[in-house]
Amino acid sequence: MASPSSKLLLLRRLSRALKPPSSSSSSMIRKSCIRYSTHLLEASNCAHRPTLSPPSRSFCSRSPALDGGEGPATIDYRSLLQEDEFHNLADSTIHDLLEKLEEYGDSIDINGFDIDYGNQVLTLKLGTLGTYVVNKQIPNRQIWMSSPVSGPSRFDWDRDAQAWVYRRTKANLFKVLESELEHLCGQRINFS
Repeated sequence: MASPSSKLLLLRRLSRALKPPSSSSSSMIRKSCIRYSTHLLEASNCAHRPTLSPPSRSFCSRSPALDGGEGPATIDYRSLLQEDEFHNLADSTIHDLLEKLEEYGDSIDINGFDIDYGNQVLTLKLGTLGTYVVNKQIPNRQIWMSSPVSGPSRFDWDRDAQAWVYRRTKANLFKVLESELEHLCGQRINFS
């Protein structure tokens, strides 16, 4: 393992090598090629500045090339709801969820079961099983849901289906919740 002083010396050399060459210093840079052992920097061609190598891993959950090109569907902006219509539909949906979840909570025995609705955010706590959060996303005219099972989802109003649908998977908000809650809690719930 390198000592702190040798690391500092290496950093100084690297910072000098990364500075754009002036006409008088370009020959000096060519003579002092630095090879960085961790391959973060490549200095194999001494005629130009070293460049950063590409990251070794991707932070994207899936690669578009691997999943058949599946991705978010294009948005048809003509079908976006007007703001007042969006508020009516989203508020009605969230209040329906709240009522059904309160009834559901009375019929099951889950330690830590709690429902909270405030600031237009519905939170369903299932103790050690996880927490659901459902809220309106006004600029996008969407309902967003965070699930301990399926992760984050963004639901758009589908006029044909008369339901909130996740464009990427075509999943219905109510059906997703029904399926996941039955799986987690062991008892059916019906939102329709």
